[in-house]
Parts: sequence; C-alpha cells; structure tokens
Amino acid sequence: MIIGHLPAGYAISRLLIRCAEPLGISTTAFLWAGVIGALAPDLDMFYFHLIDQRQHHHHTYFTHYPIVWLVLLAISVVWLYGAKAKHYAAYATIFSLNGFAHMLFDTIVGDIWWLAPWGIEPFAFFSVPALYKPWWLNFVLHWSFAFELAALVWAIHLWRKPLHTRCTSSASDDVSTS
Repeated sequence: MIIGHLPAGYAISRLLIRCAEPLGISTTAFLWAGVIGALAPDLDMFYFHLIDQRQHHHHTYFTHYPIVWLVLLAISVVWLYGAKAKHYAAYATIFSLNGFAHMLFDTIVGDIWWLAPWGIEPFAFFSVPALYKPWWLNFVLHWSFAFELAALVWAIHLWRKPLHTRCTSSASDDVSTS
C-alpha cells in the first residue's frame, strides 16, 4: 500500500474508540496511537534508504515480521485485561493491532514473509507487474489501488462524522451510514 495505511489505521482506531473510551483514555491519543501503529512497520524505510542503500526488500526487515506484531498485540491485550489503569494498555493495543493490520494490507499485493524469521518464502495475494517507470506507477495504476482509495474515502467519512464514544452503540453504525 502506498497511501492506504494511514487512513486504514485511522478507520480501525475510530471504530474501536467507542469501547476504549470508558477506560479513561484520551480519544485523541488513542487515534494517534492507532495511526502511528499503522505506519510503524514502514519506519524501516529510513534504514532501507539511509543505511542499507536499498540492498534488501524492506519487507524482509523485522518491522515487517508479522510475528513481531502478533507478539506485541498479545502482550498488549494481556496488559489491557490485567491492568488497573488501562489507558496505556489501550494505546499499546491499538498501536499493535494497526501494526498487524499493516501486515495484512501489505499482503494484498506486496510480499510479506509470514513465517519470518524462520521461513524464507514471501507471500502476496496478487502480484503487480512491473510495466511502468517510476516503480510507484505500477501500484497506482493497478486495480488494487482502489482498495487504498476506498480506505481513504472511508477515513474521511469517519473523520467528518461526530465522534460518539459510547461502547453500547454498535460499531456497525459507522459502517452502515457510509
């Protein structure tokens, strides 16, 4: 994904804020934690460009190992259920959940090493043929880019709606009104 991680992370966080707000959290901090978590796996791009000199696919770095995000998510969920003051655990949970969602979204058309660090086989649901230069045009002109645009439109829709933070109202309200 080129543009989809940030809006997808916002949408996921926005839909889950309802159940997290009763934990005594800041909705703004919760949304920021979710968006940062959605972008966090791509922090490896600094290493990729500045140190590794683009020698290895950036999805082979540990920030793109699904096991890292699953472990972080499991730890944060255990922390969330065990902590008396749950706000930091809620931030950690949404951060790691969106980091794991990043792995799922990258798997649509980008190779992810799902068994890393033990397995060496990449997996993607679909491949993007290299037809255009610069490289990013291949992704923007591929049919899968529609998913990214849909995530962007959905996030904008949610952003424009008033924030209702009661967990008793269904998360499907945000989905059904779109």
